[in-house]
Amino acid sequence: VQLQASGGGSVQPGGSLRLSCVSSSIIGGWNNMGWYRQAPGKQRELVATKRSGRDPVYGDFVKGRFTISRDNAKNTAYLQMNSLNPEDTAVYYCYAKVDGSVFWGQGTQVTVSS
Repeated sequence: VQLQASGGGSVQPGGSLRLSCVSSSIIGGWNNMGWYRQAPGKQRELVATKRSGRDPVYGDFVKGRFTISRDNAKNTAYLQMNSLNPEDTAVYYCYAKVDGSVFWGQGTQVTVSS
């Protein structure tokens, strides 16, 4: 499984970005797929994860600002991020958990600053 993340960039506070994560292999909807992030000097933390038939799980800091979605036919996960603030600055990593094994994408930088 190879994951390719895209969509990061630089935005001003209050702005929005949409991240995409495409898998080279089939990721069944029953498997978790989502995003973590890591800011400089901090541990990697869960942003959002989703699997079919269950409510998405978000990090506490999301507070309704982000939405994760998946297109299983395209083996793709999306993360719509709104109301971004400087504390959201980090490298965002997509991941997939398939049959107990975790796979990571290369990470995409999100920078929020004025």
